[in-house]
Amino acid sequence: MSSKDHKAEKNLKISSIGEKQLIKRLLSQSRSLQPNSSFFDESSFKSLSDDSALIDLGDKYLVVTSDLLLESTHFPPDMSPYEKGAKVVTVNVSDLAAMGAQPLGFVLSWGLPPDLPLTDFDDILEGVLQSCQRYGMGLIGGDTNQSDELILSGTCLGIVDKELVLLKDGARPNDVVVVTGPLGVAAAGLEFLLSPPNIKTYLKKDLKPSTQKLITDHALRPQARLKEGIMLANTGKVTSATDITDGLASELGELVEASSTNVGITLFEDSIPILPEVEEAAAALDQNPLDMALYYGEDFELLLTVPPNDLEYLKKRVELYEVGVVTSSGCMEIIDKSGKTKILEPKGYQHLG
Repeated sequence: MSSKDHKAEKNLKISSIGEKQLIKRLLSQSRSLQPNSSFFDESSFKSLSDDSALIDLGDKYLVVTSDLLLESTHFPPDMSPYEKGAKVVTVNVSDLAAMGAQPLGFVLSWGLPPDLPLTDFDDILEGVLQSCQRYGMGLIGGDTNQSDELILSGTCLGIVDKELVLLKDGARPNDVVVVTGPLGVAAAGLEFLLSPPNIKTYLKKDLKPSTQKLITDHALRPQARLKEGIMLANTGKVTSATDITDGLASELGELVEASSTNVGITLFEDSIPILPEVEEAAAALDQNPLDMALYYGEDFELLLTVPPNDLEYLKKRVELYEVGVVTSSGCMEIIDKSGKTKILEPKGYQHLG
């Protein structure tokens, strides 16, 4: 690096490059500096680009993932303490689901404001414990410290057979791109919840009560697709997988970038599962429901690629929606409802900036 480039880089802030580029920077350095350890094999190093780390245990992998949630960033104002506790477990378990791993245990570190009511602490803990029970594991440790805002940092441990683990890097041309459920529902809920009070009053009158319940439930009480992830992994027929936390377009970009071959993906707008309730909410919010599905995230559905000959077999076991196809073009495209092909940018929700 030249002195000029070094000086320019020295003046950069992390917000100017965004979360995705920051992670790439982290990965490039960690790959070059990782120790030559017996705990790491080829897939362990591949997993650095996934949302969970793989540690070699012989015929199995220990799967480790971690997520940090901040009061100011990740919890809408309407979210209860119980729901905050449940969410920090769910976001971690979703990463395990994307690898087909069975949870083993959960570790939680807390940053606690000194004025947090004790009842709120108890409710958060109840949400954590109930969510751990739902996903078949226990709370096995953690730490507490004082902070200016509520911080919940969860680490989840899981296990999966080596031959069954799902990774991002296996998509192949002609594979079908599928998702496990409707998209944009949480986005609609969050946009509703984050609306200014005067706008929200209008929205409550304009939206059906059933629509309000559906979209806010998805925003406040997300569920990880653990059962589906394990079931799909056990078939041995999934070529790549991830969960949809930052929006469909962003996660598709992750699969394309991780692939060991030069693949692209073509998405079909007509096939993206968008519920009528999301369209209703988007209209009331003066937003595009397609944008909610493509670029927002927080749905925690699974995104997978599967060989076309195996699709019907999988659909008999798990509800799947076909949304696109893997190509050899090396780029991402979307065919809109009029049949016009457009470039699809792999952008999505950024946690920095």
